[in-house]
Amino acid sequence: MISNRLAAFLAARGIHYGWVAAGTTFLVMLATAAAMGSAGVLIEPLQKEFGWSTAEISTAFAIRLVLFGLLGPFAAAFMNRFGVRAVVATALLFISGGILASFVMTQVWQLVLLWGVVVGVGTGMTALVLGATVAARWFDKRRGLVVGMMTASNATGQLIFLPLIAALTEQIGWRTALTLVVGILLVAMLAVLVLMRDRPADLGLTPYGGTAIVAAPPRGSMLSLLTSPIAALRDAAKTSVFWVLFLTFFVCGFSTNGLIQTHWISICGDFGIAAVGAAGILAVIGIFDFAGTISAGWLSDRFDNRWLLFWFYFLRGLSLLYLPFSGFSLEALALFGVFYGLDWVATVPPTVKLAAERFGPEKAGLVFGWVFAGHQLGAASSAFFAGASRTQFDSYMPAVFIAGALCVIASLLILTVERPASFKARLQTA
Repeated sequence: MISNRLAAFLAARGIHYGWVAAGTTFLVMLATAAAMGSAGVLIEPLQKEFGWSTAEISTAFAIRLVLFGLLGPFAAAFMNRFGVRAVVATALLFISGGILASFVMTQVWQLVLLWGVVVGVGTGMTALVLGATVAARWFDKRRGLVVGMMTASNATGQLIFLPLIAALTEQIGWRTALTLVVGILLVAMLAVLVLMRDRPADLGLTPYGGTAIVAAPPRGSMLSLLTSPIAALRDAAKTSVFWVLFLTFFVCGFSTNGLIQTHWISICGDFGIAAVGAAGILAVIGIFDFAGTISAGWLSDRFDNRWLLFWFYFLRGLSLLYLPFSGFSLEALALFGVFYGLDWVATVPPTVKLAAERFGPEKAGLVFGWVFAGHQLGAASSAFFAGASRTQFDSYMPAVFIAGALCVIASLLILTVERPASFKARLQTA
């Protein structure tokens, strides 16, 4: 009832309810991103309290990242079957429950179960596929911009909450700090229950910029929850475009979430930088990421997405290769934070656009879900490899060098994708 009245109120003022759906999704992804990012401040407290090694803790976080990615295609199928509101509300309960239960854990296997599996499943159901699904359903125009906004909320949320969580962890303990995260998750769940609708047709609306009401397709069977994502993978895997997007997104995850998000505070700790100071640099990255990712969404509506991705990967690679030689001074890290932050996940909007152009709007969510699985497999590989490198060689730098080199390779690989015919036609008629 509230959403019906609000939709009518906004329509009378020329505002489409799609922006409410986008804003609610933005809040959800911001909240779940806070949960994802909070893992970065747990490594040292868990080491001190339980004596667990970096490799052991990183294994749990790597499992979380794998599930975060692999559940993406199935999350899209679940949203098609049960609706966005029901799936997202359930996922937020999973994340909150997993965090609260971790307050009483005492063994490594409990960390793996709660932060690896339970939180991994919950965040996997609210991953970037959620933003892509909402954007595809509610927007015919400004879709690239909306995807950029969603992506910015996910990535920025993982970074801007870290200074606060790190400060609270140092002053009053990690359990109390994570209670704040749980509170944010519950606020987001309330917003979903009150404001979120599955499709514009539920309110008698056309998508933003559309001309006709799009009815919901028939709900698939329970079996289709497994078969439709697998069928989409089978068809997409026959094309070279899919594998290029998958591999480059693997590199994207390897060079962001798995390495910097998970290990940045520990990396800085090796150079004598306190957790709060390191988290402050992550906040700088988050602030500039917000601007960079929204700009990437705007650019992806107007320029060849292949060349956008070339520059995004190439410049990110340069920033990572620069980091080991920066001396980790405040000025050098600030420069790194600005440069790297502008490119943190600017790769997402162009990748979503390429997937939609090549595979069509109906399959775009499922195919992007599998591409995003590549992203999280890369993130998990990096999280584990960086932790193992720190344990075996007493240094994170091998992982940083490899991440930078892979970004340069990805920048060249993306140019093997042929220019889409629709983009050529648009250039000819412009």
